[in-house]
Amino acid sequence: MTEQELKEKQEEKRKRDLARAVQEDFAARREMRRQLERGWELNMKFLSGDQFCDLTPAGEIEEESRDFYWQSRRCFNHIAPTVDTRLARLAKVRPTLEVRAFSDSEQDMQVARISSNILRSVKSRIDLDNVISEATLWSEVCGTAFYKVVWNYDDGKVIGSDTMGHAIREGDVNVIALSPFEIYPDTLNAGSMSEVKSLIHAKAVSVKDIYDRFGVEVAGREVSEFSLAPYSSPANWRHASEGERRPAIAEGEILIERYTRPCGEYPEGRLEIVAGDKLLFEGPLPYKNGDRGERTLPFIRQTCIALAGAFFGTSVIDRMIPLQRAYNAVRNRKHEFLNRLTAGVLAVEDGSVDADMLADEGLGPGKVLVYRQGAAAPSFLDCGKLPAEFAEEEERIANEFILVSGMSEISRNSANPTNVVSAVGLQLLLDQDTNRMHMTVESVERAVKEAGKQILHLYKQFAHTKRLLRMTGTGGETELVYFDASDISADDVEFTPGYERSPEQVREDILKLLDLGLLKDGEGNITGETRTRILDALGYGSLENARDISYLHIRKAERENALLAHEEVEADSYDDHAVHITEHLRALLSGGEEDGAVKARIVRHLESHRRQGG
Repeated sequence: MTEQELKEKQEEKRKRDLARAVQEDFAARREMRRQLERGWELNMKFLSGDQFCDLTPAGEIEEESRDFYWQSRRCFNHIAPTVDTRLARLAKVRPTLEVRAFSDSEQDMQVARISSNILRSVKSRIDLDNVISEATLWSEVCGTAFYKVVWNYDDGKVIGSDTMGHAIREGDVNVIALSPFEIYPDTLNAGSMSEVKSLIHAKAVSVKDIYDRFGVEVAGREVSEFSLAPYSSPANWRHASEGERRPAIAEGEILIERYTRPCGEYPEGRLEIVAGDKLLFEGPLPYKNGDRGERTLPFIRQTCIALAGAFFGTSVIDRMIPLQRAYNAVRNRKHEFLNRLTAGVLAVEDGSVDADMLADEGLGPGKVLVYRQGAAAPSFLDCGKLPAEFAEEEERIANEFILVSGMSEISRNSANPTNVVSAVGLQLLLDQDTNRMHMTVESVERAVKEAGKQILHLYKQFAHTKRLLRMTGTGGETELVYFDASDISADDVEFTPGYERSPEQVREDILKLLDLGLLKDGEGNITGETRTRILDALGYGSLENARDISYLHIRKAERENALLAHEEVEADSYDDHAVHITEHLRALLSGGEEDGAVKARIVRHLESHRRQGG
């Protein structure tokens, strides 16, 4: 055996050993959080209405059996509408990302504008609202959800082709919502993602997908574990029948991605990808997505209710399950009692009637009942009246649902038990529900804010060539801008999360500002630019006679400021020279004077305006 063959054999053995070590690490982490997974599955069952089950001491889900064949086993699901209401409330407070300039210099303002428009473009392209909705659904049901921010080389504009004729694309960012079933941290006691040193992302995929992605053939098998191949969303689980709740991939394998943070042994971190007994990839962490551009884990955590010293949060469903069991028991016992009152319990003397026939047919209207001569006539037992305790207990549990879920009657079923009639009072009641969900709202905000930062970091890392960005300015004006990595900054900007408001709320706020006179200038008039912005906000920005021409001069001056940073620009005779001079002076005083060449070009341009303006 030659030295080269010996090295190849040793390298092959090293890869097999590494693949085996990753598989063993994955198996240990699965066992470590097995109890948590069963709790998540139990939550999904209660959400779907399958509520007569529980966890055994061994940690498995077991169906509860009837004590008697006649027992009522109906579900009166209060969990599903509560979760739907919480999701609706969270959708209204969903944050949007705007990038604010670090200073008032023209360069920082341009960077902020480009970065903000990149985030808007990504949000529209990948339908980020839907991604957030899916992650929020997972966090509401299981307590925790995750985002994975990655660079997809197969996305973006086609820039060429390889020797095989396959299209080469420029690549683009993708944000993926992940269920907690797919995430396996090295410890369950980490209070945040920053405390996790190593994390495994595991999911069952088909062997064809593995070959298409890595070019490695893996022996397939049937993967039927729910935790590895769950439904894409709990919403699908809610509407699936019992026979459909056993997801399986016939020819698949578990794809294991183990991410390790930078450490002494691996200064750039480590990523190992394994499927079956084969090592598909090993190398440093692929993304420089940290706050200072360092390599870190491309995952973001979002929780429903955070727990101290725990990586996975808890769900409001966990708190509601005991109440749901008690409510089902009360309602079912109540219905059994009512059935006794209506159908009755018949007492007959032994041998006086045909008991089998009476049990099968009952006592229907007009039935002729023949009983043995001399025997006592059959009679109904007195079952008494429905105890008042049933209604009291039912009402008490219903009120506890409100306390535990944080959703009042006015939010959940549009009821107004407090008899508040003023609009301000009703809005205060709705605001109280939002305040009860403040921790959940904060978690969504932090997650989306971190996703925005990682998106800009990935563009800064991979957008080496000029890219075309369609930017929408104030008033709906469309502007095409070329940018590259040097035009993006995720460290020198501040993210300011906002909230999506309905058009009705926007119109109401504008009308209030007009009544207060806050939109008027020092002379008590509404300027043409302000009028244009108001009409845009009210949805009438497309009216040709509504746009003041001074606004167009301002936009032209801003474009000239961008050009003056690199080249000479001559003033045009049709410019509104007073407006242009104001905008160019603003650019000069907000940072343009720091660069001698830029300052000289702006000064010469100002002189050309003054000459032509007289």
